[in-house]
Amino acid sequence: MIEKIQFYLQYPFVRYALIVGVLIALCSSLLGVTLVLKRFSFIGDGLSHVAFGALAIASVLNVSNSMIVVMPITIVSAILLLRTGQNARVKGDAAIAMLSVTALAMGYLIMNLFSTSSNLSGDVCTTLFGSTSILTLTIGEVWMCVIFSIIIVAVFIIFYNKIFAVTFDESFAKAVGTNVNGYNLLIAVTIAVIIVLAMNLVGSLLISALIIFPALSAMRLFQSFKSVTVFSAVLSVLCTFLGILISILAGTPVGSTIVAIDGVAFLVCLIIGACIGVNK
Repeated sequence: MIEKIQFYLQYPFVRYALIVGVLIALCSSLLGVTLVLKRFSFIGDGLSHVAFGALAIASVLNVSNSMIVVMPITIVSAILLLRTGQNARVKGDAAIAMLSVTALAMGYLIMNLFSTSSNLSGDVCTTLFGSTSILTLTIGEVWMCVIFSIIIVAVFIIFYNKIFAVTFDESFAKAVGTNVNGYNLLIAVTIAVIIVLAMNLVGSLLISALIIFPALSAMRLFQSFKSVTVFSAVLSVLCTFLGILISILAGTPVGSTIVAIDGVAFLVCLIIGACIGVNK
């Protein structure tokens, strides 16, 4: 098996997939802890469906680089979702559900009405659940992912203390002069960027698992914010790296394999946490 892995690693497309997968896993795990603690986990699910709708528009318009269409629409939706969620008439979870269902339905409707593809079902399934497109990345796409990932990690490190304050106690953070709305907006926009980057890896329906599972697993074993964040990042990177290798060796779907390994890792952490009594 080791020889087989070494054989596949000789190919650039495999190395590109591993680099992009590891970077996306790292970025999603960092913000995933914050989203879980703020009880806003499914913002990733809502925005991923928006990205699906935007991708449908880009495909109908025959835009060569779909990122030009998908990225702005997803970021704007993240901002609107944040504003709507703060409205007393429309709570955060209701706003996410409303946006998620509408975007998913509109995306599928657009693809049905205007798509010129002869395999519509295959295109939809590929977009929703991921595909081998992670194995067809160009060097330009890899560099774009590297640049965005560096920016996301830098933003998290620079504003770590503010993100920590906003995550645990918005009222206290606002009382000491922290721009709570501004940092919530920063978190939402960052998540939108991560989701767009992750669509080729796990598909729009599985992105929320990539964000949530590592954070929940880390919380079974650790209690401090820093420890949970670090372990979540390490676990997410390992699961994604292993998932890509297994999918290449076994011929299984990349996204589903990664999420399945994340699920197994969560069960292992849950059992270990119960045995050592971390959460008692």
